[in-house]
Amino acid sequence: MIRLSRVALAALGLVAACASEPPPSPPPPPEPAGPYVIVPGDTLGLRFARNPELNEDALVVRPDGMITPQLIAEVQAAGLTPGALGEALQARYTGELAHPRVTVTVKTFTKQRVSVAGEVDEPGLQPYLEGLTLSQAITQSGGFLKTANRGQVVVIRRDPDGCVAGYTVDLEGVESGKNPYDDVALQPLDQIFVPRSQIANVNLLVEQYIRNNVPVNSLGIGLTPF
Repeated sequence: MIRLSRVALAALGLVAACASEPPPSPPPPPEPAGPYVIVPGDTLGLRFARNPELNEDALVVRPDGMITPQLIAEVQAAGLTPGALGEALQARYTGELAHPRVTVTVKTFTKQRVSVAGEVDEPGLQPYLEGLTLSQAITQSGGFLKTANRGQVVVIRRDPDGCVAGYTVDLEGVESGKNPYDDVALQPLDQIFVPRSQIANVNLLVEQYIRNNVPVNSLGIGLTPF
């Protein structure tokens, strides 16, 4: 069972614009992470081991899920992992190339990402994989700085109705292994903020985004340090 601090429970109330709505439920328990699945809008890179002249650095997946590499007809990319797409491309290039070894990388993601700001070594955007947990996102950002307040890591989330809520999660027990189930599963477009000191009012932090016209779903990193 996920256990949140008293501050976290208080913070589950929505900001003023959504005060009449019921508070959101805490995130579900973590699930096993899986490989990334390509979606329309992603930008792909293709690398050919023996034919670098065919390399691509900005191949955008069309809304219909297709891509059109050089020399061959369009190929379905959406719904496949980069590894599976690489295998499909190798099969399609057989007959065109003597050694069709192709590696696919995702250069830019669409909505499949989260942001991490504050007291971490490498703040910025992180790719979202199904089952990604809060502690995993912190690790992908280089880990906590010595100045981080590990006991009040803030997650900000916009619900389908456009209302924004924030809550805090205590990751100290997760790091030590004492309370591993205090970790939470993230959702695409979540924003994570690791503060430097105690946060007295998480709702105020969320309101700063609204007052300053910084949309949560833009994943802009503009939180005011505490």
